[in-house]
Amino acid sequence: MHLFFAFPMSLAQFFSQSGPIADAITGYQPRQPQIDMAEAVANAISAKQALMVEAETGTGKTFAYLAPALLSGERAIISTGSKNLQEQLYLRDLPLLLKATGFTGVIALLKGRSNYLCLERLNRFMLQSHQQDAHLLADLVKVKSWSSSSEHGDIGELSELAEDAAIIPMVTSTNDNCLGRDCPCYEDCYLVKARQRAMDADLVVVNHHLFFADLAVKETGFGELMPDAGLYVFDEAHLLPDIASQYFGESISSRQFFDLCKDMDYVYRAELKDMAQLGKACDRWRSSIQELRLAFNLEQGSGSWRDKLREEPIKQAITRFMDALDLVYEVAKLALNRSEVLDHCFEKLIAYKTLFEKMLAVDAPGYSYWFDCNRLNFSLHITPLSVASRFVQEMAKREAAWVFTSATLAVAQSFDHFSTLLGLSEAKSLLLKSPFDYASQSILAVPRYLPEPGNKQLAATLATKLAPLIEANKGGCFFLCTSHYMMNELAHHFRERLSLPILVQGEASKQALLNEFVASGRALLVATGAFWEGIDVRGQALSLVIIDKIPFASPDDPLLKARMEDAELKGLDPFSQVQLPQAVITLKQGVGRLIRDVDDKGAVVICDPRLVTRNYGNIFLNSLPCMPRTRDLNKVSEFLQHLE
Repeated sequence: MHLFFAFPMSLAQFFSQSGPIADAITGYQPRQPQIDMAEAVANAISAKQALMVEAETGTGKTFAYLAPALLSGERAIISTGSKNLQEQLYLRDLPLLLKATGFTGVIALLKGRSNYLCLERLNRFMLQSHQQDAHLLADLVKVKSWSSSSEHGDIGELSELAEDAAIIPMVTSTNDNCLGRDCPCYEDCYLVKARQRAMDADLVVVNHHLFFADLAVKETGFGELMPDAGLYVFDEAHLLPDIASQYFGESISSRQFFDLCKDMDYVYRAELKDMAQLGKACDRWRSSIQELRLAFNLEQGSGSWRDKLREEPIKQAITRFMDALDLVYEVAKLALNRSEVLDHCFEKLIAYKTLFEKMLAVDAPGYSYWFDCNRLNFSLHITPLSVASRFVQEMAKREAAWVFTSATLAVAQSFDHFSTLLGLSEAKSLLLKSPFDYASQSILAVPRYLPEPGNKQLAATLATKLAPLIEANKGGCFFLCTSHYMMNELAHHFRERLSLPILVQGEASKQALLNEFVASGRALLVATGAFWEGIDVRGQALSLVIIDKIPFASPDDPLLKARMEDAELKGLDPFSQVQLPQAVITLKQGVGRLIRDVDDKGAVVICDPRLVTRNYGNIFLNSLPCMPRTRDLNKVSEFLQHLE
């Protein structure tokens, strides 16, 4: 039975000025869009339906889905797009709602395995500590000291450790190196305990990657990470189609090969010292992996694996790789049943060999075969071009309500693009405008006399035109770029022209840059992808957001290219069906960084004349909040001066 029917008041009363939510939150103000969303979610839960909700910034969508979830009596899975939002929900929002609703059930937070300390790997690393450098040893001491008192083993608790600390992958596990029930530390495993808490909970907060990992585990028949539920809520749902593609496809990387080499070499040195040939075979395989990486002949980037496989250097490197892999296989087979760790490694070796061979057969229709390289590693991917039928099948397995919400789901007021990607043709939809007064709080500019993207002087021109505006605003500016190249070029030019603090993505961790930006109050942050969404800077620390151009994905992106070719084969226009909707949603995310609170004010400048010179420009402009528009940067400057 749903608690909606037994609850002594309506959701409108719950969210009213005199309701429980107002008692729990100091300064709470009722918002009609929030009430509308809460009632729509409640109806979806009662009817076991799918619901799509675009709730613009300021709607209060988190409380609008959490309240009916807690009052429904249904077991609920709440999935977010990021770890930051996951923690905010669990640590900040849920405690307030538990108090307001009187919910007495069990709630749990479940993260991916890389967030939990692996005791077995920590112990192994301690044994090898004499081989490590001083910096790693210093972090190892921190981890060991913290581990003796940690209840949950969540690495995030260790604030002294940098987010990207090299020690973290050394003391956490992956699907590939976890020993499972064979692990000597299984009974004390933090991950196992976290998953058990989740299985026993009435409401579990996860993230999208973990949700799809759970589907993958259930499909293998080897258990599950989280319980089935009567309600699934996806916040930041615009990220779902691409994440689903990753998990419904298959990938393998040189890092996995290297890690397996390392683990097998460890077995030889620590347990099977009479197996010198195993060490030699691992060395040869390691060299062949490095040769294969070099055969890609690029520093970083991605491309078509089908095309790359036709190149002679790649063919030769693959032959040497497979010969070395076969040798490791034959040598390791001789030592089976002598070491549990080696037995586990051998199983992984077989799985990797099978998957790599599958990567060489690039003729399956409906899939994109692509590679990705960074300076040291490569990864290979088979990705389905559409996940709609598969996702609908997963939904049909459960008698449940499904709620998909984000500030950016619709394109030109329509949910068609999102619903097509996930197969949600039967879902109900709700479009909620922000309660913020964009007409008085903001202004949008598309400046005149700027060159179109692709012009070689674009970065220099943008820096020259916009430096005076940024200087007059005393910083307080995000400059969001669509590529690392443009980001670095602009940073270089601005550092020549401005005396303000210039912060650049990649020169420090994301959180460190944000902290410095807010603390300064007068900085310019030049950034790309990671800062387009999920960033919440309130107040006048941020009053100016500049975007270099419409964020069309690179036409060289292999997955995008494959989707466009697929659309063309189906008789559809690849630009309007694939490229355009994706760019609209990304632009909405970038613009959404500006107004985060009822008192925020500021300007957005989009430096792309195509917004006014091309027919499709109106689709972008009509998808943005109702902000006053201008082409005159002087009017932007005047608007910002009046904020002081």
